[in-house]
Amino acid sequence: MKYLIIFFSAVVLVACKKEKEIVSNPTKKDSVNIFQNSAKTDSQPANILVDVFPFPKEIKECSCYFARNKADFENEKYIYADDAGKTAYMKLEGKRIAMNLISSSDMEVDEELTKEIENENYKISVKGKKIKNEEVLLFEGTLTIEKPDGSITRMPIYGECGC
Repeated sequence: MKYLIIFFSAVVLVACKKEKEIVSNPTKKDSVNIFQNSAKTDSQPANILVDVFPFPKEIKECSCYFARNKADFENEKYIYADDAGKTAYMKLEGKRIAMNLISSSDMEVDEELTKEIENENYKISVKGKKIKNEEVLLFEGTLTIEKPDGSITRMPIYGECGC
């Protein structure tokens, strides 16, 4: 009887060890597959081409307009302009587009500038901080462009808002 209990215990231990080995192998394969899939996703760039354009003729009075940096701003190489109320203009992926402003912060209240612009192809967010307060307000910040497929492009901006 004693030998029978030892024999069954040995069989049960061996059977448990084999099951553990079998179960652990598919887990390793799954994690390798997940790693490979995520590597493929991360390797695809999400850049949206943002072109410069001259100041829009449609804007007659108060406006905000931005370039990538101070040098481009001084050379009038704008990447964003709006009429401080209704319409924003950009040149994205080779096409000049006009979009509706959804929201805009009151720049007189605080030091922050925020704007939300959207159409069927792009969702654009402008966030900036006031750096100089004269007749026009100078800002530095970030422009974020998101497409419906989830690709996002962020870039620094420099520009002004005023009348």
